[in-house]
Amino acid sequence: MDSQKRLIVAGLWIAVAVVMATTLDLGVPSSVSGAARLFVVVLALFLAGVYLLDPWNVVSDPFRQE
Repeated sequence: MDSQKRLIVAGLWIAVAVVMATTLDLGVPSSVSGAARLFVVVLALFLAGVYLLDPWNVVSDPFRQE
């Protein structure tokens, strides 16, 4: 995957995190649904980081043929 596509996908994951973050209340979540929303935000930011930085060469696999 080239860098332009990786930036687009990372931007989409950041947008998902922003949308989910707007549903969170300030402070520590006190319910299961609040904890699940926080988990989705953290997961989306993690996936955005993987697409942006590609730390383990997961996204740009050299053995994949395009």
